Amino acid sequence: MTGVGKSCLLLRFADDTYTDSYISTIGVDFKIRTVDLDTKTIKLQIWDTAGQERFRTITSSYYRGAHGIIIVYDITDKESFDNVRQWLFEIDRYASESVCKLLVGNKADLKNKRAVEYEVQSAKAFADELNIPFLETSAKNATNVEQAFLTMAAQIKNKMQTQPAPQAKPVVNIGNSKQVKSESSGCCSLIQVFVFTLSALQKIILFSLLPSSVVAVLYLIIFVFCVMEKLFLF
Repeated sequence: MTGVGKSCLLLRFADDTYTDSYISTIGVDFKIRTVDLDTKTIKLQIWDTAGQERFRTITSSYYRGAHGIIIVYDITDKESFDNVRQWLFEIDRYASESVCKLLVGNKADLKNKRAVEYEVQSAKAFADELNIPFLETSAKNATNVEQAFLTMAAQIKNKMQTQPAPQAKPVVNIGNSKQVKSESSGCCSLIQVFVFTLSALQKIILFSLLPSSVVAVLYLIIFVFCVMEKLFLF
């Protein structure tokens, strides 16, 4: 969902700042913050994905490795709330079955423009039906922003504690003496490098006055990254 304030929420949580002129996210962005939770220090890496349809292929690749996903809608925009089901479908399609979810209604400071009710037959009831935690927030005045991200962090922490410990990596015997541990290919990390670089190139093209020849080369690079992403994802 675009324009609902996802980036402003992240900016408020990570940097404790707010701006009315924040531009729409192009592709993906991320911030890191370290928090203390139940006597443990936890480093949160939070990816901010674009809500626009044209970035759907890029952003969906980030669902795969996510431990938790926050779905944000605008309480003053009924359409953004109606689109929540579609985003949940995308999550079910691309993310792991055990991914934690949190529904957030942003812009709670604009109560006089409210289009989505909190209680009966609306947001809270919908979240309860799906057994998803729900909060209303305001990035502008920081209402419940800290609580939203810490709620998600607590969900992830509790779920990881209840999961069985990972098994030791299999050992491959070669000859009579050498043992080699099998390693993962690092495909997911490579995909994230691809899409993050793609997002950076798009920003360069959008916000700079470059010669047409340079722009053409950048678009060629973007095309190559898109092809490589498809090859790794599908």
